[in-house]
Amino acid sequence: MNENQQTSPIDFTIILVVLAFGAISCFTLYTINPILGAADQGVYVKQIVWYIIGGAGAGVVMLLDYDRLHQIVWVLYGFGVIMLLMIFFNFPPSIVHESGGAVSWFKLPGGVTVQPSEFMKVFLVVTLAHIIVRHNEKNAAKTIKTDFYLLGKIVLISIVPMGLVAVQPDLGTFLVLASITGFMTLVSGIQWKIILSILGFFVLLVAGVTLMFYIDFTQVTTFMEESIFAHVDSRFYGWLQPEKNEQGAGLQLIKAITAIGSGQLIGKGVGNLEVAVPERHTDMIFTAVSEQFGFVGSSIVVTLFFLLIYRMVQVAMESNDSFGSYLIVGIVAMITFQVFQNIGMSLQLLPITGLPLPFLSYGGSSTLAYLLTIGIVLNVKSRTRTYMFE
Repeated sequence: MNENQQTSPIDFTIILVVLAFGAISCFTLYTINPILGAADQGVYVKQIVWYIIGGAGAGVVMLLDYDRLHQIVWVLYGFGVIMLLMIFFNFPPSIVHESGGAVSWFKLPGGVTVQPSEFMKVFLVVTLAHIIVRHNEKNAAKTIKTDFYLLGKIVLISIVPMGLVAVQPDLGTFLVLASITGFMTLVSGIQWKIILSILGFFVLLVAGVTLMFYIDFTQVTTFMEESIFAHVDSRFYGWLQPEKNEQGAGLQLIKAITAIGSGQLIGKGVGNLEVAVPERHTDMIFTAVSEQFGFVGSSIVVTLFFLLIYRMVQVAMESNDSFGSYLIVGIVAMITFQVFQNIGMSLQLLPITGLPLPFLSYGGSSTLAYLLTIGIVLNVKSRTRTYMFE
């Protein structure tokens, strides 16, 4: 190795932040265990197990050269799509599982549930990074034609899993896949006039839908209620007018806001959970942190997320390999959107979509997927080379 070349050390900041998340998650799940139903008892023990398994998986991913992902990218993508197709076709029906109105899981022997869409997020990041890098290598001279060609490939690859997730129906995961696609498109090198034109189209689309609500509210509502997005319609109204939907979609939001507000500055203390919030160990775990530890505890969690995302962005910028940078961009998009959406829906800033809070919410599939992405980030970091006279 050249004496002016050094291997970047392991990013211990990221590792420590993730360990902190693991401790917060398991401790919070332990404190809310007494108020959970019989079927959810002991989830904190299961979360510890998932963190151990996920940590081991992240270690394996970190040791392998991430550049080898180029060789298996289509295997990963195909595997993810096949799992989503199995759910779509309800095959085999003995293990396809429904929960909360969405058919999104496989229920394996022993009661273990697996959500393929969580892993599809990671597979989509890897696939889009591969496509963008290979396209840019073959098309050094960029033109409108080559940019539209790249955009077409990105859309074609993304629309398949997004469509299969939408019909489950799982709006939250659909939006995560869309955010991954959008972020990676922004940094793909496509000319800004094309991107701005696309953004303008979506702005007009949203404005048109909003206008339709004002022009013919009843017809639009009827259409939504009769479509596969009926649950989206109820959640939307539960978000805008929770007090009028206290027996329906607005109940969870009202309980969440009450729990967060009751924590005030420093919280009520460990185990003092007086507000019964539905799905508290999964989608609404942030409310448990806020009620017990108040604004101070909530701020610590948000700060840790900010630090994690900041460090990942730094690793992406320091990487001298475009594939590694694109991988991290997709991972940042995935985690950032979920954090923003989960905390935002708990505060009535955004509609409730059923997305877990990364690293904190209980869930085997989600915890494994997040920890695997951390393994990829640490892999990129450990293989980044710096030069004295760069």
